[in-house]
Amino acid sequence: MSRVDKAREGFLKRDVSLIKKTHTVDAIHHSIHHHEAHLRNFNLPEIILGGQDGLVNVLGVILGVAAATSDSKVIIVAGLAATFAESISMAAVAYTSRLAEADYYQSEYEREKWEIKHVPEGEREEIKALYENYGFEGKILNEIVNRITSNDEIWLKVMMEQELKLEPTNRKQALPSAFIVGLSSFIGSIIPLTAFFFLPVRQSIILSIIVSTLVLFVVGYYKAKKTLGRQLVRQGVEIAVIGMASAAVGYLVGSLFKV
Repeated sequence: MSRVDKAREGFLKRDVSLIKKTHTVDAIHHSIHHHEAHLRNFNLPEIILGGQDGLVNVLGVILGVAAATSDSKVIIVAGLAATFAESISMAAVAYTSRLAEADYYQSEYEREKWEIKHVPEGEREEIKALYENYGFEGKILNEIVNRITSNDEIWLKVMMEQELKLEPTNRKQALPSAFIVGLSSFIGSIIPLTAFFFLPVRQSIILSIIVSTLVLFVVGYYKAKKTLGRQLVRQGVEIAVIGMASAAVGYLVGSLFKV
């Protein structure tokens, strides 16, 4: 766990002693100089993205099919088809989007590097404008600009992080990210479908809705606990309501074409 992650944990727990430990001189300089990636391996958004999307979409599909037919085999086949299609699709999107982020960063990196070499005065002025926004002026501002622009690597880093607000994306993380999203989507998709393997359609619909609602609530609750540290019930209810409202669309569509 990085220094920033520990500080975050201390903040959520309102543990002043833990926060102080993360703000010692040694801890601060070690984390900054060693470039600790405190949230680079933070997979909660990917898990929620895949799991919630899979659950809601497949629930919508099976509710729609269940509203149109009482044949459990048809519902199961439709649910399984949606499960695998959704999981593969989500994994593919996660993979390609991560690569797109990496490609975009690289293209902007090369552009800024070219501009620093060919239009240095314009780039110096951008640095100056950035730090004017931070409240620096006069001699101090000029010293900052001179110090930053005296080293091309630092100059480029400042332009990427402060002007463009971009951080490098590791292309090697594209495959793990795709796996996490795809697996989360698969697990989420199976949750509303399971009841239809064992129970009649009517009971399966009721149980699927109840279980899915509870799972969505737990996801929202856990997300709030790990991020905000407050509004736990509200966040749980919010995700549950949004998810079930989305799934209800599938049921309404199925009801229109009941056979």
